Parts: sequence; C-alpha cells; structure tokens
Amino acid sequence: MGSFKGHLLPGTLFLAVGAWNVWAAVARFAFDPAGFRLLVWNPVGGGGGGALRHLELYVIAGGAFLDMCVEVLYSTHLHIFAPGGGVNPTHLNDLEHGGMLLMFFLFGALALLSEKTRYLPLTEGALCLVLATAFTAELLLFYFHSTTHQGLEGYYHYLLVLLIGLCVASTVLDGVHALWADAPRGVPPRCWQE
Repeated sequence: MGSFKGHLLPGTLFLAVGAWNVWAAVARFAFDPAGFRLLVWNPVGGGGGGALRHLELYVIAGGAFLDMCVEVLYSTHLHIFAPGGGVNPTHLNDLEHGGMLLMFFLFGALALLSEKTRYLPLTEGALCLVLATAFTAELLLFYFHSTTHQGLEGYYHYLLVLLIGLCVASTVLDGVHALWADAPRGVPPRCWQE
C-alpha cells in the first residue's frame, strides 16, 4: 500500500463514504431541522426498504475486505512469517494496514448483521462505539506512521491524525448520547418507574 496505486482504492472509498455521510446529514437537516439527529450509517433512498438501502454498509464491508485481502495476501506474497518464525519485518506495514481495514470490515459486517437479521440487534449507540474502535485503530496507525515522516509529509500525516482524532471523539460522543437515549428501552418497564 506504500504506493499511490495502493492508496487509491481505500482513499477513494473513504472519500465516497465520507461525502455520502456529509450529503445525507445536510439533506436530513434541511428537510427536518427540529427532528435532526446524526446516524452512524445512512440508508440510500431514505428509510424505505429498497434494494440499495444498505449500499453504504456493503461498500464499507466489501471495500475493506477487498483491500484487506490485497494488503495481507497480495502485498506480502504470502510471506508473512520470516524464516526464524517471527513476523517478517518487511511486511509489517501491510499487516498494520490489514488490521485497520479489519476493524472497518467488522463495523460494516456487524451493522449489516444487525440491520438485516434479528440475531444481533445492536442499538445506534453500540454501532457508534464499534465505529469508534475502527477509527481508533486508524488513529493509532496514522500516529505511528507519522513518527517516521518529516517535512511536508510529516505535517500532512499530523493533520490526518488530528482529523481522525476528531472523528473518534465525535463518534464516541454520539455513541454515548445514543446509548443514554436508548437506556430506558433496555430496562424492564416497572424497574425504573415509581
């Protein structure tokens, strides 16, 4: 992933999903400012049950899985382990990227499983916290990558670390707010009423 071509697929997917989230949030706010709230993912075509409703989650899970396979299987040429038995240090960067992508794949897969089946009913707050762990993995990856970059590239990585940190903070705050709002639904009715 160290080349421009290696960053093209994940960067394009991050840009597309981010632009979609901004567009959907602005459109929902313009439509109903009083009832607006942020969502951890945005259904395509509103809340209807169309075939493309979960497109964002499919793009996140599928794109992360595809890029994770490229990072772990193709980039390493299946030489993950060194002859001495440890991890091959020349492919450590690929494995770090694969770990970050694994977290985004898990978010997409868990959100799809939660939305499309009844086996894992996660609240909006729980999904926010799962997404926050994925952003935290990305934050750690960028933070440790930034230590080796100097000059303009170092400042660019530092700016990315700040932006990802804001993503983590806002996602955690939204998750805690959503969990707090959903808390009464998880408690039996007569336990908290007088």
